[in-house]
Amino acid sequence: MTYIDHPVLNDTVRRIIDGPHLSVLATSDADGKAQTSVIFVKREGDHILFSTIKGRRKTTNMIRDPRVNLLVHSLPALGPSYATISGTVELTDDPDASFHQVMYDIHMGGATPPPEPGAERVTVRIIPRQVYLPPAYDAGSDADVVGTIAE
Repeated sequence: MTYIDHPVLNDTVRRIIDGPHLSVLATSDADGKAQTSVIFVKREGDHILFSTIKGRRKTTNMIRDPRVNLLVHSLPALGPSYATISGTVELTDDPDASFHQVMYDIHMGGATPPPEPGAERVTVRIIPRQVYLPPAYDAGSDADVVGTIAE
C-alpha cells in the first residue's frame, strides 16, 4: 500500500470516469447495512461530483456518515474496466439545480431534467481517500491500491 500526501486518480481511473461509464455509490444505513444507488458522476480534478436530493436515503446516510464507496465501470468494458474509490463527501446546496443540469448535459445529451416540485438539490463532492484498480490494469504496479492517504 502506498501513502501519498493527497489522493490522486491515475490516468486509467481518470479515463474510466471521463468516458462512458456506470457508477454505483455505496453508503451505510444507520444499522450498518449497505445502501447502493446508480448515479451520474463527473470528475473535477481528483474529486468526483454528483447531484442528488435532500431527504433521499443516500443523502440522509451521507449526512450521518460521510464515508462512501464508489464503483465506476467503463462502458463498454474494454481494457481497464473498473475502479473503486473510497472517500468522504461534502454536500453543498444547489438551490437552482444548475449542477443537476450540468449532469444532464453530460450524461443525457442536454435533455431537460424532469420536474421535481419541492425538491431541494445538493451537489456532492467525493474526496478520495483510497483508490483501487485491479492489478492487471495498473500498469507497472504490483499493488492493488493505486493511492491512499493517511487519515
